[in-house]
Amino acid sequence: MFSNRYIFIYSTILVIVVAIAITLTSLTLKPKQLENIRIEKMQNILKAANINADKNNAKKLYEQYITECFAVNIKGEKINNINAFNIDLEKEFKKNKVEQQLPVYVCTGKNSEKYYIIPIKGKGLWGPIWGYIGLCDDFNTIYGTFFDHQGETPGLGAEINTDKFQNNFKGKKIFDEKGEFTSVKVIKGGANPDDIHSVDAISGSTITSNGVSEMIKSCLSLYIEFFKNQRQKEICYDKQ
Repeated sequence: MFSNRYIFIYSTILVIVVAIAITLTSLTLKPKQLENIRIEKMQNILKAANINADKNNAKKLYEQYITECFAVNIKGEKINNINAFNIDLEKEFKKNKVEQQLPVYVCTGKNSEKYYIIPIKGKGLWGPIWGYIGLCDDFNTIYGTFFDHQGETPGLGAEINTDKFQNNFKGKKIFDEKGEFTSVKVIKGGANPDDIHSVDAISGSTITSNGVSEMIKSCLSLYIEFFKNQRQKEICYDKQ
């Protein structure tokens, strides 16, 4: 029979050995885990520009098509010396608006056309939802979208990360004919096909659908001055 002292010492040593092994494994795998997170983020950004990438070619396609990455403030001014890719949007939203650093990704297409990709983050029924909105160079027309979630219900709220839902946003407008910001709403019961500011909600998922509407409106509203500044530059350029 082993004594209580022996059992205690043995158990203590075993716990320490297992803890060390787990720690070493975690430290060894962390760089790969972080790289996987980076690659997934690249895939999601590209998806908002209607470029499908997998984990094997995401980095190559990102470097090929994402030609600029910068941050702006609430006034629409570029912020210098900021690595916008590494900005944590959740942390930024907790700051005072005048202190926020807002990422912008510029995708240059095969024919030199440009799309501006804006990250968004909000709340669904069961947890966080997030995504990216790709805008054409008129800073009004949605070119592409990507949405995802942490724990929405399969077949209901989880449908926000499907092409069927995301494709509804293509061609919609975030400004009205007077130049006022209206965003794009997800409408329960179905949007009017002629309404350029709304899309159909997900059947049976009112809270998540409303969450998507609020996420798009609240996040894009932070970029209004940037959009207006850029649109004004385009008007001045066209007059030259």
